Amino acid sequence: MAQSEASKPETSPTLLRTPLYQLAVEQKARLTAFSGWEMPVQFSGITAEHEAVRTSAGMFDISHMGKFAVKGRQLLEHLQPFVPSDLTRLQPGEAQYTVLLNPQAGIIDDIIVYYQGENEAGEQNGMIIVNAATRTRDKAWLVASLEETPLSLEDLSKQKVLIAVQGPQAVSHLQQFVKEDLTPIKPFGHLEGTVLGQPAFLARTGYTGEDGFEVMVDPEVGVELWRSLLSAGVTPCGLGARDTLRLEAAMALYGQDITETTTPLEAGLGWVVHLDAKGDFIGRSVLEQQKTNGVEKRLVGIEMQGRHIARHGYPVKYEGQVVGEVTSGTLSPTIGKAIALAYVPTSLSKMGQQLEVEIRGKTYPGVVVKKPFYRSQNRPPSK
Repeated sequence: MAQSEASKPETSPTLLRTPLYQLAVEQKARLTAFSGWEMPVQFSGITAEHEAVRTSAGMFDISHMGKFAVKGRQLLEHLQPFVPSDLTRLQPGEAQYTVLLNPQAGIIDDIIVYYQGENEAGEQNGMIIVNAATRTRDKAWLVASLEETPLSLEDLSKQKVLIAVQGPQAVSHLQQFVKEDLTPIKPFGHLEGTVLGQPAFLARTGYTGEDGFEVMVDPEVGVELWRSLLSAGVTPCGLGARDTLRLEAAMALYGQDITETTTPLEAGLGWVVHLDAKGDFIGRSVLEQQKTNGVEKRLVGIEMQGRHIARHGYPVKYEGQVVGEVTSGTLSPTIGKAIALAYVPTSLSKMGQQLEVEIRGKTYPGVVVKKPFYRSQNRPPSK
């Protein structure tokens, strides 16, 4: 996923490159190391790319993400113990954003499970998309966990290109190259379709807070699709804009906003926890206890009272005492204010709560505000 601050480009031969890497070089993108990959952090500039997604359409190479094809009889039932969400309610063509948990209900990773339905052999098929930084660990964990089930997992991470086309005009631009009508697809809906005459997996998902699709295709098709979208006027975007966009939409970044030491209830992801709808799962007892007794800390949105930017790791203070820590922060291009996410004690998490953030030895005022910081008016309804 996106990163909060651009690092200097690295040219280590150990860095992986996606099939779209050469296109980024041709378009003179600034490259950076991210999760073991050499990725574009920006093309024309973070602010310009951010605004393109908010007002028209932008595209991102997210081929570094982990892509697992899973299949087998009673697929959803066998995946149930590993997530707090009730996957069995999914119908073919639907998906669930959820989290993998450890026994302490800490978040191993945030993922999306796509249910594709049943084939002629009676096997159910699905896709699981995971973060690039956790792909190897997630794969090993899932393979080991599924050993006693009839399910199989195929890692398509390096075999497929994944392009996110996002923004209010994203669907109309993408539709030019897709055979099937994309209009009826609801958010988190998906289909196996045809892009530029070739098979493709298309999902109405994204990490920007705008409407759009994520398209998975073979590498040669991905290269052609990127060039076609570019010619159609879609703006190429890097990890920098992906980060500012997702932060405005208050979407969590794994490794910062959510980690193995934070639970979904602490992170404001209670909507993925379906305690009443399913049986046992990893971490359930901890979440039940938190549901009953409440959580001690919460991830809140903070709007700084000025343009001083609260960055990841900065201390959050109340009455002179450190009470929490900023997990993500930026100067919002859309609303023109410095915004941040931070964990603070539940007693200090109410809307309007005055706090301070220590920035380079000095403290600056901020206030707890409702999340998300930005909500698009262009996204179609889920139902």
